[in-house]
Amino acid sequence: MSGVITGVRVTHETASVDTIDEACRPDGNELIETLLAREGVTEAFALQTCNRSEAYVVSDDIATGRRALGPWTEELPDGAATWSGHEESLRHLLRVAAGLDSLVVGEDQIIGQLKEAYAEARGIGALGEILDDALLKAIHVGERARTETAINEGVVSLGSAAVSLITGEREIDGASALVIGAGEMGTLAAQALSRYDLSELVVANRTRSRAERIAEELPVNAEARSLDGLETVLSGVDVVIAATGSDEPVLDAGTFDPQTCVVDLAKPRDIERDSETDASVTLYDLDDLETVTERTAAKRAAAASTVETMIDRELEHLLGQFKRKQADDAISGMYEGAQHIKRSEVTTALAKLESQGGLTDDQRETVEAMADALVGQLLSAPTKSLREAAAEDDWETINTAIQLFDPTEGATRAETIGPDSSEGVPPEVAARIEDD
Repeated sequence: MSGVITGVRVTHETASVDTIDEACRPDGNELIETLLAREGVTEAFALQTCNRSEAYVVSDDIATGRRALGPWTEELPDGAATWSGHEESLRHLLRVAAGLDSLVVGEDQIIGQLKEAYAEARGIGALGEILDDALLKAIHVGERARTETAINEGVVSLGSAAVSLITGEREIDGASALVIGAGEMGTLAAQALSRYDLSELVVANRTRSRAERIAEELPVNAEARSLDGLETVLSGVDVVIAATGSDEPVLDAGTFDPQTCVVDLAKPRDIERDSETDASVTLYDLDDLETVTERTAAKRAAAASTVETMIDRELEHLLGQFKRKQADDAISGMYEGAQHIKRSEVTTALAKLESQGGLTDDQRETVEAMADALVGQLLSAPTKSLREAAAEDDWETINTAIQLFDPTEGATRAETIGPDSSEGVPPEVAARIEDD
């Protein structure tokens, strides 16, 4: 288990919706494969949602990780990207899974998105021991946070946050509402709207059959439409929530009546902005949800504090696990490499001594015991140092040891100085054997 994590993220905390969209790649797996192809990268992972675009790599050191991730962020505005080293990356992943880093604190969508991204990265062989352990721990923490605390009570999605934003601006009972998009976010928005006494609720989607399934599952009478049939709905509609997965806008802001309240949750945006019509239409996007999310965060402050404590403890366990594995792997590699060389040297020594008149079984055992004792005594101090390095989070020392004592190098060295080598037995060793 060799390497450290380097991460970089572009999220709602440091960037606008447009900048996050710029950082996202249409194919997350393609991004991961690109990172894996970079020199020194052994593992890679990416997480892309409406509010974040994040990437992580495992390499021998942080500098190598930054070089691998650098091209991904070089065209972004200054200050948009946040870099993190090994421990900070681990803590951030735990906070993301628990919903503490979401626009809506405690929202439930993120843990499903994290599980999906984990499965995809694992499916293409991008995860090794380090990121696999980190992501499984993050998923575990996210599930604990939601079952053991009240972090996800109330507003738990961007869809419900959008409805909360609308109800803060206008009366919604008796209004007509339209949800554009029947994906996860559109479904959550439709479910949140269905809790009110609407005069009409329409779910529209590019594939009408999907919209029909969502409409049928709602606890109120709802109508399904295809995007091609929206013209008859748009006239006079009071509330619109747009959340499709389209790469291009699906409507223009000027399409709506002046009294319409529109919330665009899509990334990239579903609603094309027009400076001439923006002023007459109430149009919100993800950046405008801050007031709702701030109120939600305040209500969940106590639960968030409990989750932070949970994360501290789980992170300590995870780091302890990494420390033990790193130290054990380094020590194992060190001894394995030494054993390769020891076996080769002993074979050479015994062969030369046999050629000088033969050896007794006791003499052979003496040679073997002496070689084992030398290996044990020579590696005793490095073993102690590696244990101490693990306890002190000295990842650099551990990774250096893993590289220095690579058992494959020991095997190569052993082959080079095999039984037919001209290197002889040290005089003091031969003398000791003869004395026996």
